[in-house]
Amino acid sequence: HFKITHRRQESRPDKRFMLQHDRVREHSPEKFNERIDRATQRRVLRAGGESKAALSRRLEQLDAEWDMERVLETNASALALGGVLLGLLVNKKFFIIPCFVLPFLLQHALQGWCPPVPMFRSRGVRTRKEIDNEKFAVKALRGDFAGINPESDPNERARAAWNAANK
Repeated sequence: HFKITHRRQESRPDKRFMLQHDRVREHSPEKFNERIDRATQRRVLRAGGESKAALSRRLEQLDAEWDMERVLETNASALALGGVLLGLLVNKKFFIIPCFVLPFLLQHALQGWCPPVPMFRSRGVRTRKEIDNEKFAVKALRGDFAGINPESDPNERARAAWNAANK
């Protein structure tokens, strides 16, 4: 349930909503967070004039987008498995690879940060909360929630959806 309120549009996205309980964001350089926020906000504002079918396609894309957890888990397990296989088949020295990779995965699970996180964030990999935030805004634009006038200006609708998703 969204409550839509109108407020002055700021040049920078409001970060209050995403910083709550998002350990990856808390441990990521602010420049990466801001870049991801601006890109997300631009996509939502552009979607203001899209048809319901186009908005539904965007929601499907967002459902398929890999979040930081999935990217880290996949990369860590692939590297660890590769190290084990190389250790068994080529040279035992390759067993060192899982010894480096797995502690990073444990560190991420415990702290929300590990050395690969800044690299992935710099490439725009988002957290589940960041992806869901865009999904809520797109759903609001599509008319899934009360409070956004479907007859209003597309830019006004997009800003209202963005603000509603970011409360």
